[in-house]
Amino acid sequence: MSTTARDNGAAGDQVPGGGAAGREIAAVGHADLTPHALALVESAFLERLERLERLERRERHVEPGPVMVRCGAGAPLAFGRAASASGHRLVVVIPTHNGVPAMPPRRDRMATGELLNLADQARLLSYDPNHRDSCVGADERMIATSGLLLAVWDGSPSNGRDATAHLVTYARARGIPVEVVWPTGAERGAGEAIPAPPAALPVREAAEPPGTHYS
Repeated sequence: MSTTARDNGAAGDQVPGGGAAGREIAAVGHADLTPHALALVESAFLERLERLERLERRERHVEPGPVMVRCGAGAPLAFGRAASASGHRLVVVIPTHNGVPAMPPRRDRMATGELLNLADQARLLSYDPNHRDSCVGADERMIATSGLLLAVWDGSPSNGRDATAHLVTYARARGIPVEVVWPTGAERGAGEAIPAPPAALPVREAAEPPGTHYS
């Protein structure tokens, strides 16, 4: 797994679909998915990624672009598992403070460890993982470099904890295509979902990543 540092500028400088960065697929969504919803979303992501891969190879004759998530539980973990199962390259965005990887919140540590084990690349980004607005800003920068946003969104407005609706609007306002993923039967819980080990979907073997380990 490689590690890069990136602090992206405004989305106005990005042309969706242009170049390698523009072919990246970003994923955002609710962190409070129930375990059952997490499994449903994972399956839905896998189906979409396989469809996108067939489209890229048939119409553009290119390898599918990498998929990108900000480390955390809920939707990012479901997306990371699906990306690994589908054979897509996975880029995991991790927080830094003064250039040093920051400890994620306790609720995200188990999911972050799994995502880093699945990842082909860790992308360092300066933001505070314990501050909502800082996390939203990191998501905006991640979306700004993508050519497609997959959003796990139940259609509810953003509030003091969850900003998924805002991020969907942010992408659409910049001409970045958005696919909303909300499978029938998906529900949100009272808090962040506790990630369970993947059972149904195969996951490729990955070497233990070098560098920082979270415990």
